[in-house]
Amino acid sequence: MNEISQATSKPRKGARKKYGPRDGTAQRHQEIIDAARQVFATKGFHAGTLGDVADLAGMSQAGILHHFGSKEDLLRAVLDQRDSLDSSEARAAYGLDYFRHLVTVAKLNESRPGIVQAYVVLSAEAVTEGNPGADYFTGRFEWLRGLVMGELRKFSPLDDPLSDKELAAAASNIIALMDGLQTQWLLNPGSFSLADATVFGIDAILSSVAAGGSRRHQVTAEDALKP
Repeated sequence: MNEISQATSKPRKGARKKYGPRDGTAQRHQEIIDAARQVFATKGFHAGTLGDVADLAGMSQAGILHHFGSKEDLLRAVLDQRDSLDSSEARAAYGLDYFRHLVTVAKLNESRPGIVQAYVVLSAEAVTEGNPGADYFTGRFEWLRGLVMGELRKFSPLDDPLSDKELAAAASNIIALMDGLQTQWLLNPGSFSLADATVFGIDAILSSVAAGGSRRHQVTAEDALKP
């Protein structure tokens, strides 16, 4: 569920890739990313330092910067890897299979709490002023909203379709459902099944969309204005 297309261009000869390592083995590169993910997950981006990452990776800060030009570049590498974990499966799934894939991701996330924690912490921090992850998460949510809207549209009845505004709201709810459940689950993992809760929420939203624009309402925004 996590991929944002990135424009690419051929680098100048000898130029360093924007978010990749300057040199070194792929294994060392991965060790640094793993260490950074753990540090950012437990301390956040601002409080977690390159020194923390270096200590965990067993190398110097200069060594970290030798592979990644800055702390911001290292953050982006962590986020890019998080996206790459599930993107190929998400692209290949359509209709009901796409929403089944989301449940599969929720089930998989139960086995990788460290990755989930890093995502939750970094996405929450992105709303703070000057955070380097803001553009990434803004773009990610826009991309996801459009993707989920496209799949939800297939469930909207032709004779009573939902408006684009309603489909956008439904898509935003699915994204919020998955992200919000992850936070609750991290705080108290044994309190519920992340996969089962995801099934319940997605099924309810799909049923609402399939009911049609004029028949789906049980509660409306206007209800909040009633005395």
